[in-house]
This record gives sequence, C-alpha cells and structure tokens, in this order.
Amino acid sequence: MEPKTILHDLRVKNGYSQDALAEQVYVTRQAVSRWETGDTVPNTETLKLLSKLYGVSINTLLGSPRELVCQCCGMPLDDTQISRERDGSLNENYCKWCYADGTYMYSDLDNLIDVCVRNMPREGHTEDEIRAYLRQKLPQLDYWKRQAELGDGGRFEEFKQSLIREINDLHIADMPELKTLNALVGSYVNLPFRLPNGLTVKFLDDGTTYLGNQLEAESGCGRCFGVLANTDFILICTYDAGGENPELVMFKKR
Repeated sequence: MEPKTILHDLRVKNGYSQDALAEQVYVTRQAVSRWETGDTVPNTETLKLLSKLYGVSINTLLGSPRELVCQCCGMPLDDTQISRERDGSLNENYCKWCYADGTYMYSDLDNLIDVCVRNMPREGHTEDEIRAYLRQKLPQLDYWKRQAELGDGGRFEEFKQSLIREINDLHIADMPELKTLNALVGSYVNLPFRLPNGLTVKFLDDGTTYLGNQLEAESGCGRCFGVLANTDFILICTYDAGGENPELVMFKKR
C-alpha cells in the first residue's frame, strides 16, 4: 500500500479531519492534503509525531519498505510488538520484551537465550539446535555488538537482583525460590481477579512491560505462581494451566 493511502486511512480511522490532524502535528491543512494525494510525504520529524499519534511505526507509515527485526532477540516486528520510549514514541529497533521505557531488559546473553528457548516454536528442532542457532545469530544483532555502549553499567541488573531478594524475603507458602525475572508485556499476563463482591479487576496496564516469572507450586498441586513487579509494586497470584482460575495472593506497594 502506498504512503498516501496509509496516511489517509489512518487519519480517517483515528477520527481526525485534515484540519484537526494538521493542528496535532504542527503543519497546515494543505500539507496534510498533499500527503494524501501523494504530492509529498511528511518530513522525518513529522513522521515521528504521526508515529506516536497513531501508535504505528514510521516503517508502516512509509508502506513497510523494510523488514523490522528486534536488534536484541531477533524477533520480526510489527506495530503491536515494537517497543516504546519513555515519552510514548516507538523505537523500531526493539520489541517491547527487550526494551521498554528507555530500559534494556537483558544484559546477559545466556539469560535471553533461556527465555527464547522456552518460548520459540520448535518446528521439529531440538532444544540444543535452537540454542546453537541463537548463540550464533544473536551476537550479530546491533544491541549485542554495542552492548558496552548501550548498556547501563549493570544498574538495571542490580535492580532486578534486589527485587528478587525482596520477593523471596516475603516467604510465600508453597512458592519456590525465585531466581530470575524476565520481561513480560501486560496484555499477556493481565489476569482478571474476582473480588469478594463478585466483580473482577485487572491490576496491570496491557501496554506496559513488567518483570515477572512463572513458578510451579512446590506441593505439586498443578497450580502455578505468577510473579509480576516493577518499581511501584509486587503482585503474586496463583492459577491453573493457561491462566485459568486466577487467585490473587498478594499485591504490595513498594
């Protein structure tokens, strides 16, 4: 699809007139009209504003001329998976599991490989084959090539380790020791908990990336513990396979 058609369709889909859109991105109505007739395309700064306004990548606005791949884990990217900066703008270099709100989620390649192996479809390959592929592929990506430059000197890893200690110090009955925290996107883990009055409530933001993990109950009852946290809170719950029958164990402000 051509950029002019994409720009027109996104404006209409989001309920903007040409005048209203022009005001949002600091151009004239005539400029918007010229984009939609194909006479011109928005400049780089205007594309950034449109990307943030519509929640789509600049790549999408321009008709997807290139394939986007996360430069940390290698995942092919579409607009629902692209990470965001603190100001809400999209960062087309990373998925929202590897980078969120200006923070890189992984500083240890082996940790990332462990997470990828658990979540990648096997398609007839053994775990050892997948690990070997990732160990060869991931170091070629930009983040791992430039980790010393892009990293934070281990500060985020220190935060994760202190958070792990804080969670383990809660001594939740039947919950095994927590050893790692991984990036988890809210929409995948935002379970509805039933309140005593019969209503259900969700505590998370679908678009936010949290730190968390799943742990099997020590009793072998078939239930799992879900651990989620960030700088503001710790949430611990239990559930059956597939997130069924969730029960809130604890929600603690930090």
